[in-house]
Amino acid sequence: MKAPEREGVEDFSALARLRGTLRKLYHGRTPAAFRFQLVAIVIDLAIIAFFIATPVIQESSSFLWLDYSVAALVAADMIARLLASNDMLRLMKQPASWVDAFILLTLLMPSALANLGFLRILRLWSLSRSGALWRFFEMRGLKKWREASHAVINLLTFLLVITGFVYTFFFSTGAGLEGYVDALYFTVATVTTTGFGDIVLPGIAGKLTAIVTMIIGISLFVRLAQALFRPAKVFFSLPQCGLQRHEPDAVHCKACGHLLNIPDEGD
Repeated sequence: MKAPEREGVEDFSALARLRGTLRKLYHGRTPAAFRFQLVAIVIDLAIIAFFIATPVIQESSSFLWLDYSVAALVAADMIARLLASNDMLRLMKQPASWVDAFILLTLLMPSALANLGFLRILRLWSLSRSGALWRFFEMRGLKKWREASHAVINLLTFLLVITGFVYTFFFSTGAGLEGYVDALYFTVATVTTTGFGDIVLPGIAGKLTAIVTMIIGISLFVRLAQALFRPAKVFFSLPQCGLQRHEPDAVHCKACGHLLNIPDEGD
């Protein structure tokens, strides 16, 4: 075999080994994989905390350094997840991947896309779609709370996105912590429809923002109530039809009729 051909084979072999290692770390269930996934979740939460604090710290001298450091972490995570995937094209088509790509763009262009920076908090929604997060729940015996957790995260993400939107477009630049708290106060008061009235948004745009916030907020509260109080469903994926949620005592899938073999809790 010629030298260039050998180098090509070795490069391919090294890439295959790297993908195999990343696949074990991101999707495995070994103690090492669990530790890696836990560290990744902690880093994600730290990144989300940075996004929440961005309106308050964006005027500081170290903000750009932090912004580009987070961009490097997000880019590394996206590349690693792509390499760990068995189907890269399918992964790139998922909404969570689009969200991460958009977040990376806002991090790389913080000045040009400053008005869209509040959408970075969608990383929280993206994290809620992470398989590693729910594997952690399963290992702690909290699998039955998955649906309720999804509902809580969806509501929290919505509250923070609307807060960021209100702060960006209805409060003067550099309003700082007080302005952000006012935006959060308005958002919570509007979503809960208590309507204190001491903080209102001006003009037609302000009224439309309040209307949309109330409509979506109420629906998310209803969704949360349903997840908390209706009977919990079992997550059991079926390759035949793709349905994942079933009644705990179901014998056949209601979508395709396939015979279910759902293990009992704790077995």
